[in-house]
Parts: sequence; C-alpha cells; structure tokens
Amino acid sequence: MASACSGDSSEGAGVGDSEAAPSQPAPEGIDGVVAIRAPGDRDHVDGNVDYPTDPPIGGDHNEVWANCKFYAEAIPNENAVHSLEHGAVWVAYSPDAPTVDLTALNERAGVESHLIASPYDGLPSTYVLSAWERRLELDSLSDPRFEQFLTTYLQGPTTPEPDTACSGGAG
Repeated sequence: MASACSGDSSEGAGVGDSEAAPSQPAPEGIDGVVAIRAPGDRDHVDGNVDYPTDPPIGGDHNEVWANCKFYAEAIPNENAVHSLEHGAVWVAYSPDAPTVDLTALNERAGVESHLIASPYDGLPSTYVLSAWERRLELDSLSDPRFEQFLTTYLQGPTTPEPDTACSGGAG
C-alpha cells in the first residue's frame, strides 16, 4: 500500500528496486561512513521486506514506525526503517556488546528524540549505525565517529521526512 510518505530519495548511489547499489564514501566527510541508495520507493507495505543490507538503511517499510528508544530485544526491520525515514539513527548492537556500553547507549537513547538502539544478530562489527542511506560499522562507542555520526545524521541531511515524530509508534 503506498503512503503519503512515499517518494524518491535523492541521496546515495543509484539502484534498482531489488538490489543494493555498491556503497561509496558518504559526502558528509565522516571516515568510514558509506552512502548506499535505499531500494524501493519508501512505500508502506505489509509483511516482511527483503532488504539488501543488514541492518537496512532505508526502503519500503511498515506503516508504523518503531518508537525511538533503547531496546533489549530485537525489533522488526520494517518498523525501524520507517523511523529512519523520520530522521532516526539506528544503533544496532551485537548481543555480546559490553554492558558498560549498553548502559551508556540506553542513557543516550533516553535523551535523544530520534535514536533507536537494539540488538541485532550477525553484525560485522559490535555496532552498526544506520541513518537513511548511510551506514557506519564500529567496534567501540568511544570511537569519535560515533558522536560525529549522531551529530550529522540525527534529523540530518538524508532524512526524507524531517521534523516527523519518532514516538507514538510501535514498541
């Protein structure tokens, strides 16, 4: 089902609806951040979406967004992607991430209106940060690029629907 928030995104490399484009360095200049064109048309869809990146960085999604907060359990990709559309940054963390980091991440998610943190199996690093069409893999939250990513992408330049709520959804 198409939605009022459907539309083409203008950032990132070109891609067809069913496959991810090769990643390229993001133009915002943070070392290690890659730009990946989101597949699909940002439509609201029922059921699961087969995203070409894991965790996803955009694309078609559920009509209900995930509330931005810290989660101790995994959340559906389709809800998290809707939150990315609203300008959220999603910090997917390895289930074996250090407790001290998770405590700090939980506190940070409590003060940032557009921050989601949730466990995610099979990550290539301890943390994967996602914003709409942007991705950064980190092994430590003390890496200065963590703060740079949040400063740049929370309600940042790639947000398809800026100034949109990240509460009142699912979770």
